[in-house]
Amino acid sequence: MPDERTRSAQPEPAAHIDLIVRGMRWEADGILLLALERPEGGDLPAWEPGAHVDLRLPNGVERQYSLCSDPDDRTTWHVAVLREDISRGGSRYVHGDLRPGQRLTATLPRNNFALVEAPETIFVAGGIGITPLLPMIRRVAASGRRWRLAYLGRSLDRMAYVRDALLTGPEVTLVAADRDQRLELAEWIGTPQAGAAVYACGPARMLDALEELSLDWPRGTLHLERFQPRVFADADDASTFDVEARRSGLRVTVEPHCSILETLERAGIGVPNSCLEGVCGTCETRIIDGEAEHRDSILAPDEREANETMMICVSRSRRPTLVLDI
Repeated sequence: MPDERTRSAQPEPAAHIDLIVRGMRWEADGILLLALERPEGGDLPAWEPGAHVDLRLPNGVERQYSLCSDPDDRTTWHVAVLREDISRGGSRYVHGDLRPGQRLTATLPRNNFALVEAPETIFVAGGIGITPLLPMIRRVAASGRRWRLAYLGRSLDRMAYVRDALLTGPEVTLVAADRDQRLELAEWIGTPQAGAAVYACGPARMLDALEELSLDWPRGTLHLERFQPRVFADADDASTFDVEARRSGLRVTVEPHCSILETLERAGIGVPNSCLEGVCGTCETRIIDGEAEHRDSILAPDEREANETMMICVSRSRRPTLVLDI
């Protein structure tokens, strides 16, 4: 079954810190690695493998990136940015306009993809999906626990970190589509033993396939991070329902094709948010009463069944009234 996570039910408003682009380098064809530090020097906030930050670029665009450096190095954060053919402004700006010495801001690190301690950890990376997994691999390798990685990509030239010493050992299976045969993930993974953990990040098709494979695995084995939101073919935005914001003392009506988040903001209730697609977890809100229609790409099936929290940027209500702790 997909993963179980530990998160705060209601995030605090995201604090921002000032950063400077200390360096940039090509990590692979189409992938730029940014080295970010405090302008005045000094330690950056602590983080754990799997964490991400939202960067507000000098052009005003804000995008989410996984931290892929060593968490023990508090002086520098690294993020890798893939050049997208169809960009909403983040990738295009980083690759075309951002330069060393420019300043930007970042949220404090958030982690919806936390690493759990397991006797064996199996990693599956697709393309740029290696970025959140690399710090995890470093941590597990340093601990002496068993691990292995399947790293899939279009070509070696477009796969970041393939020259990293950590990824050159016998634990790593590199598969480049332009030179290797297709890897049968079901055969390569096998049947994970109880207590094992499988971490995966990459294209939606790969993650969907792993979710199908995981149905017969021990509960809590599979941990996923999606860069793109899941597609809900049967989603219906035509419903109208009321939301009671219990702590704010307000009641609002959510109209068809309008999100809970947007409706609350129009009523003057500010909610921390970032992606507006249900992939970052910033707007996670505790449910007091009612039943959510979950459309996020974060919560595991058991978390959805528990009906304790929801991502109000995309999810809706199955009942006429929903009461939220906000």
